[in-house]
Amino acid sequence: MSDRATPSPALPRRVPWSYDRFQQRFAPYIFTSPFFILFAIFALFPLIFSLYLAFHLWNPLDGLGNWKFVGWENFQLALGAPDLFWVALKHTVWIGLLSGVPQHLVALPLAFVINQALRRWQSSISTVLFLPYITNAVAITIVFGMLYSEHLGLLNYLLHQIGLGPVRWLAVPQLVPYSVAAVVFWRYVGWNVILYLSGLQAISEDVYEAATVDGANNWQKFWYITLPLLRPMMFYAFTLTIVGNMQLFEEPFIMTGQGGGSGGAALTSAMHIYNTAFRDLDMGYASAMSWLLFLAIFVLSMVNNYVFNRGGGSES
Repeated sequence: MSDRATPSPALPRRVPWSYDRFQQRFAPYIFTSPFFILFAIFALFPLIFSLYLAFHLWNPLDGLGNWKFVGWENFQLALGAPDLFWVALKHTVWIGLLSGVPQHLVALPLAFVINQALRRWQSSISTVLFLPYITNAVAITIVFGMLYSEHLGLLNYLLHQIGLGPVRWLAVPQLVPYSVAAVVFWRYVGWNVILYLSGLQAISEDVYEAATVDGANNWQKFWYITLPLLRPMMFYAFTLTIVGNMQLFEEPFIMTGQGGGSGGAALTSAMHIYNTAFRDLDMGYASAMSWLLFLAIFVLSMVNNYVFNRGGGSES
């Protein structure tokens, strides 16, 4: 046996600090951390907290921590037959249909006409159509409220000129949803035209030229070429419409007030949740309805996805 001692293992050499090494290893995390911190504070935490509140009874005037666990009681109350949640959801879907369906029925053919026959003025037309979308919703709603005025509104003035009496656009329960839907339609139809224009410009002109050589007219080009190739963009536009209309709040709230106008005809789900949370101060019940509204949006989005994928899958 050798008498030589076993050499001790060499200690790892300490790498000296350097600014370049710091930049490579830590600087990216430091520079991106503000986004994740703000996202956690203003998005992730409210989401988790609202889910927690959905199973509790809490009045914010009682202070933090003074909430009572009630389990599924808030959800059962919202899903009960006589509850206002179902009424507000029905109004939301109805106003969404009144405003959303005409948006696409107008936007798609209009985008096709602009792309085919008005390309020289496409930029100017797109700018004009996009203006309502970027205009403040409060200003738009106030202007339309003045147009709907029973005695001083432009619409009733025009009706008076042709011998018709004034119409109470925001006072008759049957007319209130149509009045609100008209505002939503006017604000978002241009946005959908821009979406469809971007999709149309992605379609190769060679396809239309080949169809022209084969003798196809404009209607046949639109039906057999434009619609199938525009399917991914249509799916995207329909999804945005569903999500936006199911969360409709600003237009009906400003035009009709907290109660949704005469008979509550324009009381949407978002308005009902707002009233429950900030007027009635029932945060737990409002949180439960928020998650039920999320579930309704999810179901409608899945139905939309199924309809567009039914013919053989998405072409995106």
